[in-house]
Amino acid sequence: MPEPTVLRTVLADYPHTAALKSSEIADDRIRLDFTSVSPIHRAFAPMVRDEAYDVSELAVVTALQAVAYHRPVVLLPAVVASRFQRGCLIAHASRPVTGPELSGRRVGVRSYTQTTGMWVRAHLAEDFGVATPDVHWVTHQEAHVAQYTDPDFVERGADGADLPGMLREGLVDAAILGNDLPSGDEFVRVWPDAAERDRQWGREHGFMPVNHMVVAGESAAERDPSAIRAAYALLRRADAAVERPGDAPSPTRFGFEALRAPLEYMVDTCLAQGLLPRRLDVDEVFAPARKILGEDAE
Repeated sequence: MPEPTVLRTVLADYPHTAALKSSEIADDRIRLDFTSVSPIHRAFAPMVRDEAYDVSELAVVTALQAVAYHRPVVLLPAVVASRFQRGCLIAHASRPVTGPELSGRRVGVRSYTQTTGMWVRAHLAEDFGVATPDVHWVTHQEAHVAQYTDPDFVERGADGADLPGMLREGLVDAAILGNDLPSGDEFVRVWPDAAERDRQWGREHGFMPVNHMVVAGESAAERDPSAIRAAYALLRRADAAVERPGDAPSPTRFGFEALRAPLEYMVDTCLAQGLLPRRLDVDEVFAPARKILGEDAE
């Protein structure tokens, strides 16, 4: 038997990636050589700038920007992380604000291109009519895709700034955090009814807001497309092996057509927020992956 193709791989720890990392679910044709990157977003810039990995998790805004700016990645129809987002916008308990009050205020976010930020801005517009340019956005990291430039209403602060600390000091009126939301009662949600609004949004749209998808390196895809097909199949097998409550929305989603509506929504939202230089068509976005995966991805 020939030696398996080794794919340098970065995926965060989820129930649906555990069996891949333990090799409980495997394929003799390939070996996923996992690199640990924490937090996972530190893998994104090396992937889109230098093609540092063969298979990598990637934030969806970064993935769409990578397509628009012709970076060497192939977006696969595989969502590995989704979550509802309104609860990620917080204020200091001593200075609470409401959504409509954020017009003209300063809001901190790690990067303007952070996918959680994109979703929160979309919800501010949907729920309160607060347009993205009406808020003064304060960031402390640049975009993963180097070709992108922030809009004029975005202020770049000091690298590595601490958003909870900025809230304590009153340097921003609210802040968007992701998985690193602080515990305790020092901070409050800008949306007190975030959970109910999120559930209603999910019922109306039929999907959970997408955070991270999976990409293949262009070089790896050209060198051995069958290995990328095998990796995609493993992702689906590992996800199918996870037992979830029947009424719980799944954080994962696979398939070109299953992702058409979510991607169309996200492309429109990114364009409205100045995150893309032009409108992307979903068929254009997935064209390279279709050549590799064919009907196996449906």
